[in-house]
Amino acid sequence: MHRISRSGGRVRLAVACAATMAVLGPLIWFWQDSLLPETYSVMDMGFADYGGGRRGAMEHSGGGASAHGGHAGHAGAGRDVTRLIADPDRRADVAVTMVARKQRFQLPSGRAFDGYTLNGQSPGPVIKATKGQLVQVRLINESVPGGVTLHWHGVDVPNTADGVAGVTQDAVGIGKEFTYRFVADQAGTFWYHSHQMSHEQVRGGLLGALVVTPAAQEKTADVVALVHLYKGVRTVNGREGDVPVQAPPGTRVRVRVINTEYGLMPVWVGGAPYRLAAVDGTEINGAAPVRDKAVAVVAGGRADLEVIMPRDGSPVRIHLGGPAGVVLGSASSTAPPVPRPAATLDLLTYGTPARLAFDPGKPDRRFAYDMGRRPGFLDGVPGLWWTINGHLYPDVPMFHVAEGDVVRMRISNDSGETHPMHLHGHHAVVLSRDGVPATGSPWWVDSLEVGVGESYEIAFVADNPGVWMDHCHNLPHASEGLTAHLMYEGVTTPFTVGGPAANEPE
Repeated sequence: MHRISRSGGRVRLAVACAATMAVLGPLIWFWQDSLLPETYSVMDMGFADYGGGRRGAMEHSGGGASAHGGHAGHAGAGRDVTRLIADPDRRADVAVTMVARKQRFQLPSGRAFDGYTLNGQSPGPVIKATKGQLVQVRLINESVPGGVTLHWHGVDVPNTADGVAGVTQDAVGIGKEFTYRFVADQAGTFWYHSHQMSHEQVRGGLLGALVVTPAAQEKTADVVALVHLYKGVRTVNGREGDVPVQAPPGTRVRVRVINTEYGLMPVWVGGAPYRLAAVDGTEINGAAPVRDKAVAVVAGGRADLEVIMPRDGSPVRIHLGGPAGVVLGSASSTAPPVPRPAATLDLLTYGTPARLAFDPGKPDRRFAYDMGRRPGFLDGVPGLWWTINGHLYPDVPMFHVAEGDVVRMRISNDSGETHPMHLHGHHAVVLSRDGVPATGSPWWVDSLEVGVGESYEIAFVADNPGVWMDHCHNLPHASEGLTAHLMYEGVTTPFTVGGPAANEPE
């Protein structure tokens, strides 16, 4: 009996061990498979998605970065991103030097922060250019540990100037420098920020405004309103509280609102009607006066509000996400806050239609960018992570296009949280939301808020060769895996995430 009992115990132990391995075995495999190598190329990530178009000459190695361990022999094939540059023989019309530092700095209110500066200030200097001018920015890293870059958010720059560490350049280490050159060929409101450890460096102050004005324009007063939170303190152009701007009666004022934060920001006007003149650097066709409605400015997005000052000299207040904002009027003007309107302007119907230069109904490629969330491992860390088309990073799609393609993409969100989606190097036109076609002005975006349960159809022409990020601009979300890329046929990159430069784009 004793021998039988001991034998039965061994059987039960074996069964228990087998059951444990049946449970832990897959978990160990998934954990191991999620580990990212110390260095890898984004060209080796995930799997190729050709959108129903031709495969072309470039093959995507795929399989996920964890299966590769680095650059998989792409260098030398096709065009290197470092060759996608502005005319090297053209002299710069606007030349700026930016010195990046990690330091303690003060806001005009006297409140001090430990963070990052450009030329000793945060936000950095406003860069101004006229449409058609060549802008040259020399970035010097004096003391930012881990390196730094500058990304020109919303500007369709040549790929080598996109400023994404590990994709279009190496992070600029302490004592080193990098020069960005691009033609400002679209008038509008844009901004710049670091794309190295961006979720930390942007929040810490490595950012600033870029304004490109038309070569000829109506006489209009121009006001930049860059909104940023420093450790929870809301600022406009680095100032706490209201920003007063002198604007005589009858003056036409354009207020360029830039939302550098991670969530949707409501903007509304008290004291006068307004027109929403532009979104993400593109003019609205047939923008009509608006009363009693707010504008929702997406994270990373911009909205240009145009106001004509009342003839009676009364002030106008532009509310920027709350009671503080920009006050237009005389030097002594005060304007009490007004409540946020109950209604929000719908850009799907605002303005008047205009013909597009391409036919989105006949696309060369069709892609889906479906966002979800599920438990799993990201670089060995268990959690509830974002997914793209059902896959966890880095096993995400690489969207392949050829130059000249008309591209149509459906972006849907079943993740349980909203996501401001940002495609680098391109502007896309919104075709529909939840199946309802757009009927207003062509609504061009580079940053698009996709709410919970929402689905958008967008379209664009693949007219800017390169390897481009397509990610959530709630930057912690991007660092948690909500990042994919758009890749042109015949274009390669020699840069890698990680590596000697410690590239960490998000």
